[in-house]
Amino acid sequence: MAIEVSAFGDHNGKRVDQFRLTSDTGAVVDIIGYGVAVRDWKVPVAGGHRSVVLGFEDFAAYPAHSPHFGSLAGRVANRIKDASFDLNGKHYTLPANIGTLHLHGGPEGLGRQVWDGQTDTANTAVRFTHFSPDGAMGYPGNVNFSATYSLRGNRLRLELNATTDQPTPISLVQHQYFNLGTGNDVLDHHVQVNSSAYTEPGADLAPSGAILPSRGTQYDLRAGRTLRDGAGKPVDYDINLVLDTGRSHADPIATVRGPDGALTLRLWSDRPGVQVYNSVSTNIAVPGLGGKRYGRYAGLCLEDQAFADAVHNPHFPSVIYAPDRAYHHWCEFEIA
Repeated sequence: MAIEVSAFGDHNGKRVDQFRLTSDTGAVVDIIGYGVAVRDWKVPVAGGHRSVVLGFEDFAAYPAHSPHFGSLAGRVANRIKDASFDLNGKHYTLPANIGTLHLHGGPEGLGRQVWDGQTDTANTAVRFTHFSPDGAMGYPGNVNFSATYSLRGNRLRLELNATTDQPTPISLVQHQYFNLGTGNDVLDHHVQVNSSAYTEPGADLAPSGAILPSRGTQYDLRAGRTLRDGAGKPVDYDINLVLDTGRSHADPIATVRGPDGALTLRLWSDRPGVQVYNSVSTNIAVPGLGGKRYGRYAGLCLEDQAFADAVHNPHFPSVIYAPDRAYHHWCEFEIA
């Protein structure tokens, strides 16, 4: 087990470091301080290693072209309707960055900030920290964020924490784009999720507020399926699945098998939902890792999360945190 630190670039006058975690099984994870982005993730397979995420070789591509490849999105991930919310009698206006919606914390959200990293060699871990001042992207409260990635064998664990000095919404998400195969799309990945319902999307893809059963719809992934229909055509996914309540956190919420059967991904999480997104709108103008081109369906995101637009839907699990209610969130991936 080892950690290597190297300079990867700079952003707004701050150095961006890369932290390479190597486990005793030979898994290698590269994480950069910009947005705490998992830049590359190589897993041992017969004959060598396979890269299983989308990313870039050079730093300049991240601020210019990355749709949150591998990063942490927030302060509030996913969509907030009308780019505003009310809290304790005050109205807060946020920058709209996708139509009339506020997405993934705004154009200068946490996924576009340089975090400070501190290594923990004994545990093959890196702890990243970031201070977000009151008013950042329109949000109230001074918030101290921390994100710790640790690698054990083929398991990568993420622990997220935040403390605030006044009530404020917080909902972070890891935004890995996975491709477990060697092809240019993920349509033949077999995806299984332990969910019996979904939050209905409106025309703008923000939740309507309704929670609907998934049985009989394309969102029923309990038995697992590929991302094609019966005729072999792609099926688009950009949906929050409501995870089954009463589940044991010892059981994975999702299992994905790569198209050639060489690798299987399992995801554990304490969140109530997971956004399943198969790169419906991805079209990157520059090459990615290994010179690959990332077009539509290039990656699969499994964003374990609180429900989108919870600030406007009081029947959704609350995302409001306060000085006496700290934020904590964990998830864990195994790819083998």
